[in-house]
Amino acid sequence: MTLFRTMLFAATAVAASAAIPAQAQVAGIATADSTDAIMQAKAFSQAYQTIGTTFTSNAQLIQTKRKEINDINAQLDTNKDKTLTQEELDAAVKAKNPLIGQIDAKEKEIAQLQDPIVKAQAFAVESIADRYAAAQQAVVTAKKINMILSPDAFIWAPDAVDITSAITAEIDKAVPTVGITPPANWQPKGSTGPLYEQVQQRLLQAARVQAIRNAQAQQAAQPGQPAPQPGQPAPAPAPQPEPR
Repeated sequence: MTLFRTMLFAATAVAASAAIPAQAQVAGIATADSTDAIMQAKAFSQAYQTIGTTFTSNAQLIQTKRKEINDINAQLDTNKDKTLTQEELDAAVKAKNPLIGQIDAKEKEIAQLQDPIVKAQAFAVESIADRYAAAQQAVVTAKKINMILSPDAFIWAPDAVDITSAITAEIDKAVPTVGITPPANWQPKGSTGPLYEQVQQRLLQAARVQAIRNAQAQQAAQPGQPAPQPGQPAPAPAPQPEPR
């Protein structure tokens, strides 16, 4: 009899918990993507657009230098299969081919051209990131959140659990714009490097996806031409400074 009552009580408890709304079960728990929150901020898009305009000549020269490097690589491609292998490169180095020195010189020029772009972007990202903690706390207080988890921690969650956009809205209030010119002798914080690298990687991935979509749209307008699949090569996106 005691066992029966225990089982009945357990079954009643399970039924009662099932009747509790899902929102009540996850109350106080949220998820946020800090990198997305920063990249969605108005100040971020404004800063990157301004940097793109300010350093247009740098970007054009970088493209020119990279094309020159590709042309040199084609000369080092001894079997002319349009692929410069490590063996071919090693052979050129061993033979002290002067073209290797030209590649090194052009890569140094690219690095010099990229340097002011990277500094401006990193400074803008850091300026926005400095406001993230306060913006997150404002959302935590307003929504009475007890715990914030990474999006990867959830197998599934309702859209209302994601507070990334809410944090972005608070960032927009606090810092609608940021500068792109760091002060003299400015050095990025330790946390800025990894964050900047994440930002650049996501921008590059977005550019690749957009390039594939553009290629698909162009080929769709030409009957009989197969559209490229997501795993196939697509036109290269405009170059972005490589994270350091």
